Amino acid sequence: MKESSTQQPADISISDKTIGEIVADDYRTASVFEKHGIDFCCGGKVALSAICREKGIEPAVILREIKAVKETLLERSANYAAWELPFLADFIINTHHAYLKENMGQIAVHTGKIADVHGVRHPEVIEISQIFARIVTDLVDHLGYEEDVFFPAIKRIDGARKSDAVPETKDSETISEGLVKLHREHEEVGDAIHRIRDLAKDYEIPGDVCNTFTVTYRELKEFEDDLHKHVHLENNILFPKAANL
Repeated sequence: MKESSTQQPADISISDKTIGEIVADDYRTASVFEKHGIDFCCGGKVALSAICREKGIEPAVILREIKAVKETLLERSANYAAWELPFLADFIINTHHAYLKENMGQIAVHTGKIADVHGVRHPEVIEISQIFARIVTDLVDHLGYEEDVFFPAIKRIDGARKSDAVPETKDSETISEGLVKLHREHEEVGDAIHRIRDLAKDYEIPGDVCNTFTVTYRELKEFEDDLHKHVHLENNILFPKAANL
């Protein structure tokens, strides 16, 4: 009896947290939500109890799986919520921005190629190619704004506060305006990549396609996985910290 009474408040507490807050506290829990098809980045503002009702999942199942993954050793390098803002911003640029810059062009070429070759038998790949081309265009501007405008403003305000100086008003305005802009763009790219996944039937490979088709679907799946973590780090960790500046 003692064990159940001590666990119950913790269960209630975590059920009332949003998906984004749970993953921000411990990124290991992301694997649980991915397994159940629960969006923890763009859709991370929904409470765990609410998403369980929506998807018809027994909350106790999720809570057991969260408890299980938390029993594994947490590497200090993966404790993103503990990182200072400048370090987190640099990590996002050097890891996720770098991934996008290295791979978006190639994936766009491949989606265009399979649309040309397989579009008659698989018309969904034509729309996939069109959507991905728009994603690339939008992300180029998005990454540039973060690297040239938004992240530098965060670093200047963070530096000013650490030196007991008054942050520039312009930098504070940049963060306020940037948070609105970047949240909106994350929603848009999230909707677009989810549309691609739906069209691709969760990246299931048809039986009558070439190797390039197979490679392209694997690239799209990898792109989506990276995007989920990228957007999570910003929406659920970096942006709230920036807002508190």
